[in-house]
Amino acid sequence: MTPDTQIPTLARLCMNAARAVAFTGAGISTESGIEDFRSPGGFWTRHQPVWFKDFMAHEDARRRFWRQRREMIPLMLAAVPNAGHKALAELEARGRLRGVITQNIDELHQRAGSRNVLEVHGTAMKVHCLSCDKRWPCEEIQARLETGEEEFICDDCGGFLKSMTVSFGQQLPPDVLIEASQWARECDLFVALGSSLQVYPAAGLPELARKHGATFVIINRDPTPLDDLADLVIHAPIGPSLEKMMTSMRLAS
Repeated sequence: MTPDTQIPTLARLCMNAARAVAFTGAGISTESGIEDFRSPGGFWTRHQPVWFKDFMAHEDARRRFWRQRREMIPLMLAAVPNAGHKALAELEARGRLRGVITQNIDELHQRAGSRNVLEVHGTAMKVHCLSCDKRWPCEEIQARLETGEEEFICDDCGGFLKSMTVSFGQQLPPDVLIEASQWARECDLFVALGSSLQVYPAAGLPELARKHGATFVIINRDPTPLDDLADLVIHAPIGPSLEKMMTSMRLAS
């Protein structure tokens, strides 16, 4: 089957769903111009990641972390939600989608209008104090980075500032994982979009959903290790596929 012939099946699944959940990875954001950090030539092949324990222990590691953010954040600020992000927001507004579980840190889902978003790897769009949790928008910190500042200390308590992303070696937010697991257990349709489905524990969520009876759909450019587990696999760009799906749903309603 070709992707175009699979779209009506996808539309029918979404129209019949009452508790659908979307799970998104880097592939949905690359269509907005944000690179896949883990892919060949991606950010983490060009830069040595700063591990969380090093960030906490060494000033030079913290400075390297902020130099990397100085390069990274403008790309995310310049990006805009694409048709895939907008389609998921519309599905939620229609009452078909419970929400989005995302591995991405760019907040493009929220900017597209999604209200229920679980960020398993945090967000790069906010900065907080690791001690008292005071928060700043990334734009404010970016402006300071552009002036050459590389050490950021909380003006309230003196703690270290850090973007609200989960760094290498840092624990994933337990409350988010617990809620994401609950969504996976309770959903009737689980749609994975743009994820390699190789980064655990988040990649275990579709397996959990399938175990509890959900229909499992994958939309991804490349094959994944879970293709054989899925009820429907579409190897095609996400934005155009979801745009066609929404058109099909509107015509049927």
